[in-house]
Amino acid sequence: AVSCKKSRRDFICNDDLLNESGGPVNFKQTEFKLELSERQIGMAETKSAYIALLISRHIQFVHGEDPKAKDFVSKLKKRERDWLKAAEVSKQEVDIAYELVEFCDAFSLLICQGLVQPEGRKIEISKGPDGRAYEMYASGDGLVVEPWPFETSSFNVSWECRTVSQLSFTNVAEFRDLVTGADVIAQHLSFFPAIKSDR
Repeated sequence: AVSCKKSRRDFICNDDLLNESGGPVNFKQTEFKLELSERQIGMAETKSAYIALLISRHIQFVHGEDPKAKDFVSKLKKRERDWLKAAEVSKQEVDIAYELVEFCDAFSLLICQGLVQPEGRKIEISKGPDGRAYEMYASGDGLVVEPWPFETSSFNVSWECRTVSQLSFTNVAEFRDLVTGADVIAQHLSFFPAIKSDR
């Protein structure tokens, strides 16, 4: 059995995975859950104060406008002073680091949701830590990022996905069983800067 107190996967311990129709909850419509957020912070603190700072910022970014999260967010902001001291970093350094996390999060969500536009049409990723707006578009077997923000000239990424064709589920346990039992498919993608012939 998996202990929810020790599990790193909210998928295992969260029972709010289905909507009223029995379908998977859209992650964009999930509400603030105090227990889950406390667990995330607790796990982050076992890693480092720096990780706790970044997770704290992400909780504030995602749930900061939710009235249910007001007290918890207020406590996080107070705890940040201790984390900053323990990590020996400044607030400004954490601000920049989280902007990078936010940029990468937005980037990965666009890809995983299949929002890359056909026919080489550009889509905005987000603003980077430098305040510039970055875009991407499909080209050949990969994605072009413009302007190119990375030190390396190109890179490849891979990730795993599972597909469940069933749209409605009797309960959360059935949903979990089908997802964990689904075939794992590896996905690969290349990223590179724009060249004159691209546009």
